[in-house]
Amino acid sequence: MRIDRILDDRYPCFSFEFFPPKTDEGMENLFNAVAELKHDEPGFVSVTYGAMGSTRDRTIEITKRIKRDLGVEAMSHLSCVGTTREELRAILDEIGEAGIENVLALRGDPPQGETEWKPTPGGLKYSTELAELITQNYEYAVGAACFPEVHPEAADMESDLRFLKKKVGAGARFLITQLFYDNELYFNFVDKAREFGIDVPIIPGIMPITNYQQIKRITGMCGATIPAELERELSARQENPAAVQDLGVAYATLQSADLLARGAPGIHFYTLNRSPATRAILSALRAWRPWEGGERPKPVLAAAG
Repeated sequence: MRIDRILDDRYPCFSFEFFPPKTDEGMENLFNAVAELKHDEPGFVSVTYGAMGSTRDRTIEITKRIKRDLGVEAMSHLSCVGTTREELRAILDEIGEAGIENVLALRGDPPQGETEWKPTPGGLKYSTELAELITQNYEYAVGAACFPEVHPEAADMESDLRFLKKKVGAGARFLITQLFYDNELYFNFVDKAREFGIDVPIIPGIMPITNYQQIKRITGMCGATIPAELERELSARQENPAAVQDLGVAYATLQSADLLARGAPGIHFYTLNRSPATRAILSALRAWRPWEGGERPKPVLAAAG
Protein backbone atom coordinates (compact mmCIF):
# COMPACT_ATOMS: atom_id res chain seq x y z
CA MET A 1 0.00 0.00 0.00
CA ARG A 2 1.21 3.50 -0.79
CA ILE A 3 2.48 5.40 2.24
CA ASP A 4 0.54 8.55 1.34
CA ARG A 5 -2.62 6.46 1.65
CA ILE A 6 -1.40 4.76 4.83
CA LEU A 7 -0.96 8.20 6.38
CA ASP A 8 -4.57 9.02 5.47
CA ASP A 9 -5.86 5.76 6.93
CA ARG A 10 -3.73 5.38 10.08
CA TYR A 11 -3.34 7.92 12.84
CA PRO A 12 -0.88 8.00 14.34
CA CYS A 13 1.37 6.13 11.91
CA PHE A 14 4.41 4.46 13.47
CA SER A 15 7.25 3.39 11.20
CA PHE A 16 10.80 2.07 11.52
CA GLU A 17 14.03 2.54 9.62
CA PHE A 18 16.77 -0.06 9.14
CA PHE A 19 20.12 -0.09 7.37
CA PRO A 20 21.65 -2.99 5.39
CA PRO A 21 24.25 -4.76 7.58
CA LYS A 22 27.57 -5.90 6.16
CA THR A 23 27.57 -9.46 7.51
CA ASP A 24 25.30 -12.50 7.38
CA GLU A 25 25.01 -12.36 11.17
CA GLY A 26 23.96 -8.75 10.93
CA MET A 27 21.33 -9.68 8.35
CA GLU A 28 19.93 -12.33 10.67
CA ASN A 29 19.80 -9.82 13.53
CA LEU A 30 18.03 -7.30 11.32
CA PHE A 31 15.30 -9.70 10.28
CA ASN A 32 14.87 -10.83 13.88
CA ALA A 33 14.36 -7.17 14.82
CA VAL A 34 11.85 -6.62 12.00
CA ALA A 35 10.00 -9.80 12.98
CA GLU A 36 9.73 -8.57 16.56
CA LEU A 37 8.58 -5.13 15.50
CA LYS A 38 6.00 -6.67 13.19
CA HIS A 39 3.97 -7.49 16.30
CA ASP A 40 3.66 -3.75 16.85
CA GLU A 41 1.91 -3.39 13.47
CA PRO A 42 4.02 -0.66 11.92
CA GLY A 43 2.55 1.43 9.15
CA PHE A 44 5.71 0.77 7.16
CA VAL A 45 9.44 0.19 7.45
CA SER A 46 12.20 1.72 5.35
CA VAL A 47 15.63 0.48 4.33
CA THR A 48 18.51 2.91 3.80
CA TYR A 49 20.96 3.17 0.93
CA GLY A 50 24.71 3.18 1.64
CA ALA A 51 27.17 5.85 0.56
CA MET A 52 27.94 5.70 -3.17
CA GLY A 53 25.19 3.10 -3.49
CA SER A 54 27.45 0.68 -1.63
CA THR A 55 24.54 -1.32 -0.20
CA ARG A 56 22.26 -1.07 -3.22
CA ASP A 57 21.84 -4.80 -3.75
CA ARG A 58 21.32 -5.48 -0.05
CA THR A 59 18.87 -2.60 0.23
CA ILE A 60 16.77 -4.06 -2.56
CA GLU A 61 17.07 -7.60 -1.20
CA ILE A 62 16.04 -6.56 2.31
CA THR A 63 13.15 -4.40 1.14
CA LYS A 64 11.78 -7.19 -1.03
CA ARG A 65 12.16 -9.78 1.73
CA ILE A 66 10.43 -7.61 4.34
CA LYS A 67 7.49 -7.15 1.99
CA ARG A 68 7.38 -10.73 0.68
CA ASP A 69 8.31 -12.86 3.69
CA LEU A 70 7.19 -10.74 6.65
CA GLY A 71 4.17 -9.09 5.06
CA VAL A 72 5.18 -5.62 6.28
CA GLU A 73 4.81 -2.61 4.01
CA ALA A 74 8.30 -1.54 2.98
CA MET A 75 9.94 1.50 1.43
CA SER A 76 13.27 1.45 -0.34
CA HIS A 77 15.60 4.42 -0.15
CA LEU A 78 17.08 5.37 -3.50
CA SER A 79 19.80 7.94 -4.16
CA CYS A 80 21.41 9.54 -7.19
CA VAL A 81 24.93 8.62 -6.05
CA GLY A 82 26.97 6.37 -8.31
CA THR A 83 24.01 5.49 -10.53
CA THR A 84 23.01 6.42 -14.07
CA ARG A 85 19.47 7.11 -15.22
CA GLU A 86 19.31 3.68 -16.84
CA GLU A 87 20.48 1.99 -13.64
CA LEU A 88 17.92 3.91 -11.61
CA ARG A 89 15.18 2.75 -13.95
CA ALA A 90 16.39 -0.85 -13.65
CA ILE A 91 16.26 -0.61 -9.86
CA LEU A 92 12.78 0.88 -9.93
CA ASP A 93 11.64 -1.86 -12.30
CA GLU A 94 13.06 -4.54 -10.00
CA ILE A 95 11.49 -3.33 -6.79
CA GLY A 96 8.21 -2.70 -8.57
CA GLU A 97 8.14 -6.31 -9.75
CA ALA A 98 8.53 -7.32 -6.08
CA GLY A 99 5.39 -5.39 -5.15
CA ILE A 100 7.12 -2.46 -3.49
CA GLU A 101 5.04 0.70 -3.83
CA ASN A 102 7.13 3.27 -1.96
CA VAL A 103 10.47 5.00 -2.57
CA LEU A 104 12.34 7.63 -0.58
CA ALA A 105 14.05 9.80 -3.20
CA LEU A 106 17.42 11.16 -2.03
CA ARG A 107 20.33 12.92 -3.62
CA GLY A 108 22.82 11.10 -1.37
CA ASP A 109 26.00 12.26 0.35
CA PRO A 110 29.51 12.68 -1.05
CA PRO A 111 31.83 9.71 -0.55
CA GLN A 112 33.64 9.62 2.78
CA GLY A 113 36.60 11.98 2.74
CA GLU A 114 35.08 14.24 0.06
CA THR A 115 33.30 17.51 0.77
CA GLU A 116 31.88 18.29 -2.66
CA TRP A 117 29.04 16.28 -4.16
CA LYS A 118 29.47 15.43 -7.83
CA PRO A 119 26.82 13.78 -10.00
CA THR A 120 27.59 10.52 -11.74
CA PRO A 121 28.07 10.86 -15.52
CA GLY A 122 24.76 9.94 -17.08
CA GLY A 123 23.05 10.29 -13.71
CA LEU A 124 21.06 12.89 -11.80
CA LYS A 125 22.20 15.91 -9.83
CA TYR A 126 19.32 16.59 -7.46
CA SER A 127 16.72 14.66 -5.48
CA THR A 128 14.08 16.71 -7.30
CA GLU A 129 15.22 15.14 -10.58
CA LEU A 130 14.93 11.68 -9.05
CA ALA A 131 11.44 12.42 -7.73
CA GLU A 132 10.43 13.60 -11.21
CA LEU A 133 11.89 10.52 -12.88
CA ILE A 134 9.91 8.30 -10.53
CA THR A 135 6.57 10.10 -10.62
CA GLN A 136 6.62 10.58 -14.39
CA ASN A 137 7.28 6.92 -15.12
CA TYR A 138 6.03 4.88 -12.16
CA GLU A 139 3.15 4.59 -9.71
CA TYR A 140 5.27 4.71 -6.55
CA ALA A 141 4.44 6.92 -3.60
CA VAL A 142 7.52 9.12 -3.35
CA GLY A 143 8.85 10.42 -0.05
CA ALA A 144 11.63 12.91 0.61
CA ALA A 145 13.88 13.99 3.46
CA CYS A 146 13.67 17.31 5.28
CA PHE A 147 15.78 19.07 7.91
CA PRO A 148 14.35 20.91 10.94
CA GLU A 149 17.83 22.31 11.63
CA VAL A 150 18.48 23.17 7.95
CA HIS A 151 20.35 21.00 5.46
CA PRO A 152 24.12 21.33 6.03
CA GLU A 153 24.63 22.63 2.49
CA ALA A 154 21.76 25.14 2.54
CA ALA A 155 22.52 28.83 3.01
CA ASP A 156 19.62 29.27 5.43
CA MET A 157 16.17 27.99 6.32
CA GLU A 158 14.45 30.01 3.61
CA SER A 159 16.59 28.59 0.80
CA ASP A 160 16.23 25.10 2.26
CA LEU A 161 12.43 25.42 2.31
CA ARG A 162 12.43 26.80 -1.20
CA PHE A 163 14.21 23.68 -2.40
CA LEU A 164 11.93 21.47 -0.31
CA LYS A 165 8.93 22.96 -2.05
CA LYS A 166 10.53 21.94 -5.36
CA LYS A 167 10.75 18.36 -4.05
CA VAL A 168 7.03 18.40 -3.33
CA GLY A 169 6.36 19.94 -6.74
CA ALA A 170 8.41 17.15 -8.28
CA GLY A 171 6.16 14.52 -6.73
CA ALA A 172 7.05 13.96 -3.06
CA ARG A 173 3.84 13.05 -1.23
CA PHE A 174 5.25 12.91 2.32
CA LEU A 175 8.37 14.05 4.13
CA ILE A 176 10.46 12.46 6.89
CA THR A 177 12.68 14.64 9.03
CA GLN A 178 16.24 14.13 10.06
CA LEU A 179 16.59 13.21 13.73
CA PHE A 180 16.24 16.02 16.28
CA TYR A 181 16.01 16.30 20.06
CA ASP A 182 14.18 19.60 20.55
CA ASN A 183 10.53 19.43 19.52
CA GLU A 184 10.29 23.18 19.01
CA LEU A 185 12.66 22.75 16.07
CA TYR A 186 10.13 20.41 14.46
CA PHE A 187 7.06 22.55 15.08
CA ASN A 188 8.79 25.74 13.99
CA PHE A 189 9.92 23.95 10.84
CA VAL A 190 6.41 22.68 10.11
CA ASP A 191 4.94 26.16 10.59
CA LYS A 192 7.48 27.68 8.19
CA ALA A 193 6.94 24.88 5.66
CA ARG A 194 3.19 25.53 5.67
CA GLU A 195 3.87 29.24 5.10
CA PHE A 196 5.83 28.22 2.00
CA GLY A 197 2.85 26.23 0.75
CA ILE A 198 4.32 22.82 1.61
CA ASP A 199 1.19 20.92 2.61
CA VAL A 200 2.20 17.24 2.58
CA PRO A 201 2.53 15.24 5.84
CA ILE A 202 5.81 15.87 7.68
CA ILE A 203 6.73 12.84 9.79
CA PRO A 204 9.17 13.49 12.66
CA GLY A 205 12.19 11.19 12.73
CA ILE A 206 13.21 10.07 16.22
CA MET A 207 16.39 8.21 17.15
CA PRO A 208 16.30 6.83 20.72
CA ILE A 209 19.68 7.38 22.38
CA THR A 210 21.17 4.07 23.46
CA ASN A 211 24.90 4.84 23.31
CA TYR A 212 26.53 8.16 24.26
CA GLN A 213 29.56 8.05 21.96
CA GLN A 214 27.46 6.77 19.09
CA ILE A 215 24.93 9.59 19.27
CA LYS A 216 27.70 12.18 19.57
CA ARG A 217 29.23 10.79 16.39
CA ILE A 218 25.91 10.65 14.51
CA THR A 219 24.82 14.16 15.43
CA GLY A 220 28.28 15.46 14.60
CA MET A 221 28.05 13.97 11.12
CA CYS A 222 24.53 15.15 10.29
CA GLY A 223 24.55 18.53 12.02
CA ALA A 224 21.77 17.77 14.52
CA THR A 225 22.07 19.28 17.99
CA ILE A 226 21.50 17.87 21.47
CA PRO A 227 19.89 20.27 23.97
CA ALA A 228 22.30 21.39 26.68
CA GLU A 229 20.27 19.85 29.50
CA LEU A 230 20.07 16.47 27.77
CA GLU A 231 23.76 16.63 26.88
CA ARG A 232 24.63 17.27 30.51
CA GLU A 233 22.60 14.30 31.75
CA LEU A 234 24.00 11.99 29.10
CA SER A 235 27.55 13.07 29.81
CA ALA A 236 27.10 12.39 33.51
CA ARG A 237 26.06 8.80 32.67
CA GLN A 238 28.48 8.04 29.84
CA GLU A 239 30.42 5.51 31.91
CA ASN A 240 27.21 3.60 32.61
CA PRO A 241 25.74 2.32 29.30
CA ALA A 242 22.58 0.99 30.94
CA ALA A 243 21.89 4.37 32.50
CA VAL A 244 22.43 6.12 29.15
CA GLN A 245 19.95 3.77 27.49
CA ASP A 246 17.38 4.22 30.27
CA LEU A 247 17.62 7.98 29.90
CA GLY A 248 17.51 7.75 26.10
CA VAL A 249 14.37 5.61 26.10
CA ALA A 250 12.65 7.85 28.65
CA TYR A 251 13.54 11.00 26.70
CA ALA A 252 12.39 9.56 23.36
CA THR A 253 9.10 8.46 24.94
CA LEU A 254 8.40 11.94 26.32
CA GLN A 255 9.54 13.56 23.08
CA SER A 256 7.29 11.32 20.98
CA ALA A 257 4.33 11.83 23.30
CA ASP A 258 4.65 15.61 23.01
CA LEU A 259 4.92 15.41 19.21
CA LEU A 260 1.79 13.28 18.95
CA ALA A 261 -0.18 15.36 21.45
CA ARG A 262 0.56 18.44 19.36
CA GLY A 263 -0.53 16.98 16.05
CA ALA A 264 2.40 15.14 14.43
CA PRO A 265 1.04 12.52 11.98
CA GLY A 266 3.16 9.74 13.47
CA ILE A 267 6.71 8.86 14.44
CA HIS A 268 9.45 7.41 12.23
CA PHE A 269 11.91 5.59 14.49
CA TYR A 270 15.55 5.31 13.48
CA THR A 271 16.15 1.90 15.02
CA LEU A 272 19.85 1.27 14.25
CA ASN A 273 18.65 -2.29 13.53
CA ARG A 274 17.63 -2.93 17.14
CA SER A 275 14.12 -3.48 18.45
CA PRO A 276 14.11 -3.39 22.32
CA ALA A 277 14.32 0.39 22.81
CA THR A 278 11.84 1.15 20.04
CA ARG A 279 9.38 -1.49 21.25
CA ALA A 280 9.55 -0.13 24.80
CA ILE A 281 8.82 3.40 23.57
CA LEU A 282 6.01 2.29 21.30
CA SER A 283 4.40 0.17 24.05
CA ALA A 284 4.46 3.16 26.40
CA LEU A 285 2.94 5.43 23.78
CA ARG A 286 0.13 3.03 22.99
CA ALA A 287 -0.65 2.65 26.69
CA TRP A 288 -0.48 6.43 27.17
CA ARG A 289 -2.26 7.43 23.92
CA PRO A 290 -1.17 11.08 24.05
CA TRP A 291 -2.78 11.82 20.68
CA GLU A 292 -6.31 11.37 22.05
CA GLY A 293 -8.06 14.64 22.68
CA GLY A 294 -5.87 16.48 20.21
CA GLU A 295 -6.76 17.48 16.68
CA ARG A 296 -5.94 14.87 14.09
CA PRO A 297 -3.98 16.27 11.15
CA LYS A 298 -6.21 16.71 8.13
CA PRO A 299 -5.64 14.24 5.28
CA VAL A 300 -3.32 15.75 2.67
CA LEU A 301 -3.23 14.91 -1.02
CA ALA A 302 -5.57 11.98 -0.47
CA ALA A 303 -6.37 11.77 -4.14
CA ALA A 304 -2.80 12.22 -5.37
CA GLY A 305 -1.24 9.59 -7.58
